[in-house]
Amino acid sequence: MAKILIVEDEPAMQLGLKDNLELENYLVETANDGEEGLNKLKNTSYDLVLLDVMLPKISGFDVCKMSRAAGIKTPIILLTARGEEIDKVIGLELGADDYITKPFSIRELLARVKAILRRSQSLSTNSEITTIGRLKVDFNAFQAAHDSVEIKVSHKELEVLHYLVKNKNQVVSRYDLLENVWGYEEQITTRTVDNFIVRLRQKIETNPNQPKIILTVHGSGYRLIL
Repeated sequence: MAKILIVEDEPAMQLGLKDNLELENYLVETANDGEEGLNKLKNTSYDLVLLDVMLPKISGFDVCKMSRAAGIKTPIILLTARGEEIDKVIGLELGADDYITKPFSIRELLARVKAILRRSQSLSTNSEITTIGRLKVDFNAFQAAHDSVEIKVSHKELEVLHYLVKNKNQVVSRYDLLENVWGYEEQITTRTVDNFIVRLRQKIETNPNQPKIILTVHGSGYRLIL
């Protein structure tokens, strides 16, 4: 049974999320501010976090950033009243796995929760060490290393990489990545995908400016050579 942490300071929203998730048979814990949420993340294992952006004490963006810096790889869905694309990009680049704008339907939220938990389970079943360029990647442990030194790779970067590996030597479009990695139709632009590819190249390629592993297929998308 998946265990979910809700970090939300609005009592009605927190209670509504908790009740609906428990109806889906998830184990649910709550935190009322960013500081409490970060402490719980550091001391308890969760399968997923629903994290409000506008929180007392520590913002959701900072909780996300600080948890990733601490090596916490738990998937995070950001909840916010803001809808601008720049905020979505910031959240995803800080290591969030998804982003949903208030007001949202519980049905939509549950669909995203299930999609992320399903993809996390898919990653965890792949226990082999895969060599991809300069990196040795353990999708089961959500870890990557170069010359035995751990390289920080976000959960979402690993999902992008995992999808490319599953479709190695084939052309994968940006829209394929948006649909299969983010798991739903979203108004995130393809530029977000490009940003993730740039970061992956910096970690994988010997010379990121002249990639040999993740190639751009102009007008079509990307191909991972493996």
